[in-house]
Amino acid sequence: MPTHTRVRTRGSSQAGRAVALVADVLAFVIALWILLYLLDANQGNELVNFIHDAATWLAGWSYDLFTFSKEWVQVVVGYGLAAVVYLFIGHIVAGWLYRR
Repeated sequence: MPTHTRVRTRGSSQAGRAVALVADVLAFVIALWILLYLLDANQGNELVNFIHDAATWLAGWSYDLFTFSKEWVQVVVGYGLAAVVYLFIGHIVAGWLYRR
């Protein structure tokens, strides 16, 4: 029988929460752009333009990974893939930090 228990340090718990929060915010920005695109938001608006630029920067690696004939499918899949990857990897790292 083990006589010791693993004690979670406060720093690793806080780091895990921070990583999960960052992953959630990145995915939220991308999901917000997908929603604004699907709702045909005014791209001349400064907020819409800012969200678009941020999402494009975040999803630059995944946007043209697959091509589709319909533009809305391209946006949903291209940006959505990035959001899912950020969530997946961010929460895996956060879970690892929690267990440290």
